Amino acid sequence: MAPRLLLPLALLLFVCGSVRPISFQLPPNGRKCLREEIHKDVLVTGEYDVSEPHGQGQVRLKITDSSNHILYSKEDATKGKFAFTTEEYDMFEVCFESKHPAGAGRVPDQMVILNMKHGVEAKNYEEIAKVEKLKPLEVELRRLEDLSESIVNDFAYMKKREEEMRDTNESTNVRVLYFSIFSMCCLMGLATWQVFYLRRFFKAKKLIE
Repeated sequence: MAPRLLLPLALLLFVCGSVRPISFQLPPNGRKCLREEIHKDVLVTGEYDVSEPHGQGQVRLKITDSSNHILYSKEDATKGKFAFTTEEYDMFEVCFESKHPAGAGRVPDQMVILNMKHGVEAKNYEEIAKVEKLKPLEVELRRLEDLSESIVNDFAYMKKREEEMRDTNESTNVRVLYFSIFSMCCLMGLATWQVFYLRRFFKAKKLIE
């Protein structure tokens, strides 16, 4: 049984261990944002580390959804953690904004390191193992089960989106067909009216009988 579990567990460890923190330079009085689409009822955790500001400058961290609802906000963000659970499938935005007083002179950029996790990646399986008294193999099986459930949910969502797009395409095709038929009828009616109008005009001028 162990050899059969070896490949799935190795794959799971690779997927869960492949999360890499994001680092970037934040210029003075600048703003940089990261966006990501996340499913409903998903746990999101993150850690951030901002290099020391020069002078009286500070960095503000704000996390919002597409409706501009604030999920997390920190005025003087230097180093910390955040966590929240999504209520709907949405686009979430993480923004770092640098603020420096006027006349501060030339200020170097600040280094920002952000490590965000969601879903299976965000769960603390060590804590779960302590609470439920699970063995190491049982913990790995729990991870594999959660990862499989996450993949199934992703495929189900993709299938739903595909069905919605197919319905939209079919509805659009029907509308285009009706519009084309209506346009052809209008053109035929206009052409017929022009023929009768020109015939009456030429008769009035006695150019034809």
